[in-house]
Amino acid sequence: EIPHKFEAGTPNIAGAITLGVAADFLDEVGFDAIAEHERNVLAYALERLGELDGIQIYGPTDPNERSGVISFNMGDAHPHDISTILDSEGIAVRAGHHCAQLVMQHFGVSATARASFYLYNSTDDVDRLVDGLVSVQAIFGSA
Repeated sequence: EIPHKFEAGTPNIAGAITLGVAADFLDEVGFDAIAEHERNVLAYALERLGELDGIQIYGPTDPNERSGVISFNMGDAHPHDISTILDSEGIAVRAGHHCAQLVMQHFGVSATARASFYLYNSTDDVDRLVDGLVSVQAIFGSA
């Protein structure tokens, strides 16, 4: 009988409790404060990334017109190489199609590196990202 046939085993009690605590935390911080923090970190990231030679940032450069995600390419460096180099420095970005092959094909982009920012990120994280991308430039050149 439904729903019991879909609920075999022990329910995810820890997950339910954690979800409640996370929701309480977000309510305490406030969604407006979270959005403002994300926008500030994003604005700083767009500014700092824009200082790098050979970087191609996709999407609007106005932080009010985007969310906390920046897709980019750098000169001749393949996004997977960018990701690997940054990973060796303890910086996590995503590389590839981002499950959007048709969109990327439409815009003629084979792959991108993608950094994302949220409540738990700071401008220090952006500075580490930029420093890591300088390492990428040292290996591949800036353009």
